[in-house]
Amino acid sequence: MQLNLPSFDYQIRRDDDGVTRIFDCLRGKFVALTPEEWVRQHFVNFLIAERSYPRGLMANEVSLKLNRTSRRCDTLIYSRAAQPLAIVEYKAPSVAVSQAVFDQIARYNSVIGAEYLIVSNGICHYCCRYDSTRRSYAFLKEIPLYDEL
Repeated sequence: MQLNLPSFDYQIRRDDDGVTRIFDCLRGKFVALTPEEWVRQHFVNFLIAERSYPRGLMANEVSLKLNRTSRRCDTLIYSRAAQPLAIVEYKAPSVAVSQAVFDQIARYNSVIGAEYLIVSNGICHYCCRYDSTRRSYAFLKEIPLYDEL
């Protein structure tokens, strides 16, 4: 599946149960290879290799409680002081990045309190900065380098 992200040297295996898995460098294990996971792995690699995000300050599938229900943030990026800095929501390439996707990440952010929100379906990528004082979002032209966050 062709994405609008740089390729990288990924590891894929097929288990005895017939499930194809890809290695997740943040979780340190092989996970089921879905279209969304394909985007996640490419985007995480892009952040690390092209935008200088420290691997040790990123986590995939971070649990959170939202209105008494358990949810998972796709990727959480922490500041050097170990505070939530940015959250990333991924969709499969066949899923349009719509207002519903932004609503979802904004709900997650109401719990997390990150300054940056990033959404990608592997084809289109969006990043916005949240101003908690004004309760407004400003879209950025590109995904910033880690040290620009």
